[in-house]
Amino acid sequence: MDSLTTDAFFDGKLHIKQAASGYRFSLDAVILAWHVRPRADERVLDLGTGCGIIPLILAYRHPSIAAFGIEIQEDLAGLAISNVSANHMQNRITVLRQDMRDLKPGMIGGPVDLVVCNPPYRKPNSGRLNPDAQRAIARHELKVSLADVLQTVRRMLRTAGRFVTVYTAERIGELFCQMRKEGIEPKFMRSIHSQLDTEAKLILVEGVKGARPGTRLGPPLIIYDTNAEYSKEVQGMFTP
Repeated sequence: MDSLTTDAFFDGKLHIKQAASGYRFSLDAVILAWHVRPRADERVLDLGTGCGIIPLILAYRHPSIAAFGIEIQEDLAGLAISNVSANHMQNRITVLRQDMRDLKPGMIGGPVDLVVCNPPYRKPNSGRLNPDAQRAIARHELKVSLADVLQTVRRMLRTAGRFVTVYTAERIGELFCQMRKEGIEPKFMRSIHSQLDTEAKLILVEGVKGARPGTRLGPPLIIYDTNAEYSKEVQGMFTP
């Protein structure tokens, strides 16, 4: 793998290495991790874990949970395993190099309570394909489609288990339809805006397997304040 950089979180208590070039996690992952609120002793599954950023943040904030990260790309899976080891969380986080389409509950000891995923936003034939393979796979549906992701979520979740995702706002209709097709009812949504006066480019959605219809709409999440700095809420996502 190319040279690595190290990002420190939570006053230096968590360190994440990632490639200097190639796929790097974005603010989307931090936002997603902030909104995932596992209960004590729950089992959490991250599909497409990349360098392991989301399981590491969740395991730090919620010491009693067991987390699993699934990553199809060999280099990224190896990096995630290395990050877990470097942060001494081997007894709480398990990373598997695995195609999520072939993932079965028995591979991780049974169904989970919560699935998180930051799936590729773009269809294969939409927009410019990044020449870097890692970035292309993360952004375009080259390895998995939205349908593949939701089928895996249904398969891995226990009844009444939760699913939380950050996704592109322009495909909200497709996301809701696919969730309902797999028996995962959208129960909560927030729109995500760069600034107060801009339209939402992303949405955060939480669904529950087997739940009754009914969706709550939370307040919008604003990334930047009028000084072009992170809003107070976003700043809080980086504090212990």
